[in-house]
Amino acid sequence: MAPLTSPRRSPLVDQVIAELRNQITSGEWPVGSRIPTEPALVEQLGVARNTVREAVRALAHNGLLDIRQGSGTYVVATSELAGVMNRRFAQADPLHVAELRSALETQAARLAARRRTEHDLAQLTALLERREEAWRSGDAEQFVEADATLHTAVVAAAHNEVLAEVYADLGGVLRQFLRADVGTELRPEGLADHGRLVAAIRDGDERTAEEEAGRYPYGCRGVR
Repeated sequence: MAPLTSPRRSPLVDQVIAELRNQITSGEWPVGSRIPTEPALVEQLGVARNTVREAVRALAHNGLLDIRQGSGTYVVATSELAGVMNRRFAQADPLHVAELRSALETQAARLAARRRTEHDLAQLTALLERREEAWRSGDAEQFVEADATLHTAVVAAAHNEVLAEVYADLGGVLRQFLRADVGTELRPEGLADHGRLVAAIRDGDERTAEEEAGRYPYGCRGVR
């Protein structure tokens, strides 16, 4: 029996995959967004429909895109590793996800208090205000994104590349967990004050920053 071989992709398909992946990793197409339709991509890239379709399917297979019949194709991860994590932990025990998030964020907050720059502080202040504005808007999805972005900025302020990469690859899992905890309606008792966390990082108070990051009741329908 002849050995089985997988069909090779054409160089053009690989080029389109690279271009679409770049749109994702650059943030042009953020996680949760719907990418342009197939006809729009055909016109934009100047390639055949079958080429676009094969490229999109390849990225869906790798976990970066989710093809939803009748709705469109959505970005679900920013890297292949993130896609693997999304699939691997999609059905994980919420408590275990909460414990992992707490472990990563408390360490990040402690390091951020030690290493933050003036640029980090300006960004954290702006994102804290954006989070509060999102809460006041009453839009649950807007709040989830604002909250997740603030936490990501805290991790970035730790200036630990490995920690930041791991946290980014888990971003889809954490957002899914937060989205499920928040639900579709924002409740007054569910808002945790992140002002003390940002203040501790600003003051270089490592112990308080760590305590504040670990204070939030993750996984108890009060995740915020």
